[in-house]
Amino acid sequence: MARRDRDAEKLASLRRQLLAWYAVNQRDLPWRRSRDPYAIWVSEIMLQQTRVAVVIERYRAFMAGFPTLQSLAAATEQEVLALWSGLGYYRRARMLHKAAQFIAGQQHATLPQTAAELRLLPGIGAYTAAAIASIAFGEPVAVVDGNVERVLCRLEGWEFAPGSSAAALKRKIQDLATELLDPTQPGDFNQAMMELGASLCLPRNPQCLVCPVAAACKTKGEHATVPRAPMLSREVAYALSVRTGKQARRTSREVLLEQRPASNTVMPGLWELPELKQAEVPDAELRMTLRHAIMQVNYYVRIRTVFEDDADALTIPAGKRRWVPLGHAAGMALTGLTRKVLTRAHLLTLPTIRAIAPATTADVS
Repeated sequence: MARRDRDAEKLASLRRQLLAWYAVNQRDLPWRRSRDPYAIWVSEIMLQQTRVAVVIERYRAFMAGFPTLQSLAAATEQEVLALWSGLGYYRRARMLHKAAQFIAGQQHATLPQTAAELRLLPGIGAYTAAAIASIAFGEPVAVVDGNVERVLCRLEGWEFAPGSSAAALKRKIQDLATELLDPTQPGDFNQAMMELGASLCLPRNPQCLVCPVAAACKTKGEHATVPRAPMLSREVAYALSVRTGKQARRTSREVLLEQRPASNTVMPGLWELPELKQAEVPDAELRMTLRHAIMQVNYYVRIRTVFEDDADALTIPAGKRRWVPLGHAAGMALTGLTRKVLTRAHLLTLPTIRAIAPATTADVS
């Protein structure tokens, strides 16, 4: 009994110290200013496999365009993808859109309040369901992402050993997260754990001297982890073809874009620059070079200036092509690489974001 009481005291102390640290040190992120379950849901989907710094501006734009669940449900897929452009992993946007349409049509535009119910929606797994349920609705369910895994492994001194079961370690981590969770403030506690891993308990050079739970940590430093798969490399080249066109009796500059076929398994329906037949580009026609990472692949990209008359001969036909006024391009569902190229070439004009009016349930059912 004495041992159990002493463990309970340590647990209560860890919770108090972590929550007190979080109250003072949490980052001021736009989604933390809202208690709207819809806003929290959008942020958690965006944060899947994407850095916070990248998410912030896209989140603001997305919420300005679709301020309510009803407005998202009423939008077209191309409108949704256009405001998602730059975040990558576009399946997340499609699943978010499908889930919004289902909730608007079948659940009176009310997001489910438990992790178990949330997991039934498209695009929501265990982590995302727990995050939404705990932060938006106060359900005492533990959230485990990569940052939390690292914090918990270091607290307990757990290391990944070659030949050991990664699944068994993940079960131990989930059990420990559930044990440590503060049931009175589950949302804040979960965010505090994630914040600790993102800001102090870093993969390299953790800041142990200022960690609020260092006294309870058995590692106090880096620990052995599952080795990451090596990044692959690929060289690609795209055509940047710009011409002067006419729109409503006015001349305007237009860029040649190509829509990825719906049958593509990667980024179907998105618009991109036409790919060149040859990855090597003559120096005289080289517009820029850049690196672009997608999942486990580093793309080393060359962009070639191509005149309108040469576009068909130099590029690989892969989808529907269209000359797009540069003033319209920013509002299209562009691939992240295309948006990056056009921005660096100073050709992309950011559109004025127009919020789509909320629809009634009848409009989207």
